[in-house]
Amino acid sequence: MAICKPSELKAKLSRNQTILGLDLGTKTIGLALSDVSYIVASPLSTIARRKFSQDAVELEAMIDKHNVGALVLGMPMQMDGTEGPRAQATRSFVAEFLKRRDLPVVFWDERLSTAAVERMLTDEADLSRKRRAAVVDKTAAAYILQGVLEAIRNAPF
Repeated sequence: MAICKPSELKAKLSRNQTILGLDLGTKTIGLALSDVSYIVASPLSTIARRKFSQDAVELEAMIDKHNVGALVLGMPMQMDGTEGPRAQATRSFVAEFLKRRDLPVVFWDERLSTAAVERMLTDEADLSRKRRAAVVDKTAAAYILQGVLEAIRNAPF
């Protein structure tokens, strides 16, 4: 498969498959999972970043365990809308991963997603700094994935 638009994603999925959202950071990969109806994104877990091959093995295990049919990755765009070094690192990660596993992939602009999640966890959930650090990556992945799920739901078919 290849990179696709959110509007193309649902047609590429088989019955009862889920979508895995990733917030690819330098230290961790936040993971979130959709339900099979593609309505709700839920925080799942985090993977501590090591070497690519180790990260990929852990990611593949999650894909197999949760019957994942597609990936959504947050694309760390710069505030002016251009792609910087982190965006290129995300594209490189996906290119290498697609050599291992053939899945449709959607990139989703993640500008300010972590800031929005941090604000939500601070203001609404009233979590301590230590507890926020433990959940922010997987919650940011859910925030990113939820954006794609809403785009799928609102797309004209």
